[in-house]
Amino acid sequence: MTQDSHQKMLIVLNDPPYGTERSYNGMRLANALSKDGSAEVRVFLLADAVVCGKAGQQTSNGYYNLERMLKVAVTKGGAIGA
Repeated sequence: MTQDSHQKMLIVLNDPPYGTERSYNGMRLANALSKDGSAEVRVFLLADAVVCGKAGQQTSNGYYNLERMLKVAVTKGGAIGA
């Protein structure tokens, strides 16, 4: 990929935010792809993954928080749909 190319990515999550790492890994991918601004990343939350966008998630210290990861994606120009 050249520096001036711009790609569009859609990542569909359908697992719950906790109990498996699939949604976590999907958000890691989304945030990594949007890191340098060369990709337009959209995340669609489907089925159990809709809970990933729930406000006020409380997680134990040291554990990932999908709500925060979604906020990072938005601050990097990503779009979230459900």
